[in-house]
Amino acid sequence: MTVGRQPGTDLVWFKSSYSGGNATECVEAAFVSRGVLIRDSKRPDRLRLTVSASAWTLFLVGTRSSADRASA
Repeated sequence: MTVGRQPGTDLVWFKSSYSGGNATECVEAAFVSRGVLIRDSKRPDRLRLTVSASAWTLFLVGTRSSADRASA
């Protein structure tokens, strides 16, 4: 995992479908060849976190498992 400024051209940023539309706290992600970039949606020009594709997958699996447990 690395932290640093990443090139911002031609990136397609997206938010979770669970994100609020009323300026609530949110992160955005963009797929890149090295994995996934993550940034604060309210400060898109600040530092970005880069995680590997496998780390992103584990994160998604973990959040889905938590959501499944919470709804049960």
